Order: sequence, then C-alpha cells, then structure tokens
Amino acid sequence: MNDAPTKIETTDQLKIAVSEIVQSQSIYDIHTHLFSPEFSELLLWGIDELLTYHYLIAELFRKSDITYDHFWHMTKTQQADLIWETLFIENSPISEACRGVVTTLNELGLDVDSRNLQEYRQYFADTSVEDFIDTVFNTSNVSNVIMTNDPFDPLEEPVWETGDIGDTRFEAALRMDVLINSYDDIAYEHLRALGYDVDLTLSTDKGYREVRRFLETWIQRMNPKYMAVSLPPDFEYPEDSVLGRLFDHCILPVSREFNVPFALMIGVKRAVNPHLRMAGDGTGKADLSSLETLLREHQDNKFLVTLLSRENQHELCVIARKFKNLMVFGCWWFMNNPSIIEEITRERIELLGLSVIPQHSDARILDQLIYKWIHSRQIITDVLIEKYSTLLDVSWTLTASEIQRDVSNLFGGNFKRFLNKN
Repeated sequence: MNDAPTKIETTDQLKIAVSEIVQSQSIYDIHTHLFSPEFSELLLWGIDELLTYHYLIAELFRKSDITYDHFWHMTKTQQADLIWETLFIENSPISEACRGVVTTLNELGLDVDSRNLQEYRQYFADTSVEDFIDTVFNTSNVSNVIMTNDPFDPLEEPVWETGDIGDTRFEAALRMDVLINSYDDIAYEHLRALGYDVDLTLSTDKGYREVRRFLETWIQRMNPKYMAVSLPPDFEYPEDSVLGRLFDHCILPVSREFNVPFALMIGVKRAVNPHLRMAGDGTGKADLSSLETLLREHQDNKFLVTLLSRENQHELCVIARKFKNLMVFGCWWFMNNPSIIEEITRERIELLGLSVIPQHSDARILDQLIYKWIHSRQIITDVLIEKYSTLLDVSWTLTASEIQRDVSNLFGGNFKRFLNKN
C-alpha cells in the first residue's frame, strides 16, 4: 500500500484544496475589542450594536442631513433605525461596513431579503448571550479571541480582581494607552490613588520601580498574551519625554522579563472630527525610523506591529526582513477593507513568505467575527491560490498536508511560536 501523500499538480486541484483547507482551519484571532460575559455591558452584541458601529455612524453623516447634536441625543434604537433606513433601504449596502451587516444576518439564517429590522431584533431578543457566543464562534470557526483590556477601566477592574473571566476562549491583552498617552493626568492620578509612589515627570528610579510594579501586578492578574498601545503617526523613539522613559525604564524591561511581547499599533490621529466621537479618528503616515531604532536597540524584546496607513505597509515589510524580533500582524482599522487586505496580504507574502499573521478581526461587536472572517478568509484563499500556482507553473508540486501546515501557521501557529520564542 502506498502511503505517500497525494500530490496536487493542477490548478483545479489546487483551488479545491486551498479553499477547503482555509475554510476548515480554526482561527486564533489575536486582536479584538470583545469581552467575555463576565464583563457585562462591555460585551457588545446584537443588531442595534451592529448598526451603530462607528464605521456606520461616520457613513451615515455622509448620506444624511441630520445634525451631530440631534443624532447623539437619540436612543441607540433610534440611531439604529436611522442608519438602517438611510444606508440599507434608501441606498444599497455595498460599503464594507454595510455589507458586513448583511453577511452576518445571512449567516445567522435570517431573511436578508425581507429587510425587516424588527424581525432581526426579535431573533436577538430570543437568544441568550451564552448561546449566541457559541453560535458566533462556530459560524466564524474561531477558536479563541484576544480581548483589549484596560487596567485603568473601572468596569474591568472588579472582574480581574475576582480572578475569573469565565469563558476561556476569551484571552487577555494588557492595553497601555492610558499609561503611555495620558501619563501626566489620568494615569498619574490613578496610580497615586492606588498607592503607587510615582512622580509626575516620571524621572526617578523610585517612579520607574513603581510603574514596573504596577505592570507586573497586572501581568500576574491578567496573564496577557501581549502588551499593546496605539500610537500617533508622529511617535518618536528615542525621546527624552515621559513616553521615552516609560519605554526604556518600565515597559521594555517588564516585557523582556516576563516574555510578553509589546504590540505597537501606529498611525492613529485622534479626534480629527470630535463631533463624530469614536468615529472621528483619522490616520497619518508614520516615520518608521523610530520603529527601526526600537527593534535594533532592543533585540531581546519581541514586538508585534501593525500600521494604519497604507503608505507605510511596504516599508514595514522591508523592516521585518531585517529584524526577527518583529512579527507583522493584521490589517488594522482603515486597512481592514477587501481591496487593501488583498494588496497587503500579497505584498507581505511576496516579501516575508509565510512568516506573518495575515489578519485579525479587530471586532468590537461579537457578531462582527462572522463577517470579518468570512470576508478575510476568501481574500486570503485567493492570494494563496495565486502564490501556490506560481509553484505549479515551474513544476513544484504540492500536497494537501503541506498547504494545511502553511495555513495552520498563518491562522495561529506563527503567533503561538512567537509568544514562546525566548
């Protein structure tokens, strides 16, 4: 009996194999804004949350004459009604954010052709959150998600103090935006109130030790997969500032000691239009020389990096070729659109091979796991078929097991190995 693996030698065989393997591969979603049920109101789900997602709010104001003040004084249900009527009934829902809602409803078995918002609301009203979590994870074929956890959030702290976040499919990431971007007001006052003897300018050894103690406490409490921060496009390193001192004397030493990677998400410009609230942030091209310096001067630290500007993507790939302590991940925020996902995925594979994490969902509402991964799986499938086809063209045959190995690495294996690498 011949146990040799069956070779894939034709384009038709390849398309079938890649499609089946990618669709069946469970996904480790390494960056979301989701929460387990223990976090109560922080876990967002249901049709009204889907419709009032900040992407759709921004899109609404392009098609409606409603004023900002009028919109923000509406109830969530009223806002959802207006968005549904404006973007789905009066206009065809072909933007990615609108299409995502339709994909999600369809995958949940709801009649999208009825366009009956009240029927959709009834479905969610009749479903428990626990059952819906199972439905979403099964439908999206996601095994685990990593949350975004803020140690300065008063809604989160009581849950972490219990030591039980419930559903083990939800894992932690220690978010440090408040500490890094708002040290001199919010973080400083919060740390002092907790009894940490920090100084306002963070320029003493005692202050450094106290911030490290705070981080160590939360690492032990959360067991985070990584620490993370979103940074503006004008982020600079090294820098004689609170940010620079936090990096050098607090965050990087703790990251190294506990073998917890530091995720840098660079390129966000906050409140470009404050009237839009969460929907009002923008993007800018970053100078990546600071990232190069961080990677070069801290080669015993591990960094996960994603960038918000399309114009930065090629340079990031080139930098990743030079530093093995960098793992490029996902298509973040404004990059999370089909045409750009396809372009970036192709570019990364051409420059970095299979040594990347091609996507994360960035889901803020539980339901979004469904559409974000359905859409991304198809794009990644198409790119892989194209790249594998170039091997077939020069008589390099493949096997299904080899493709399965590659896909498994892309959707979780690369991340797990990067976490465990010392």
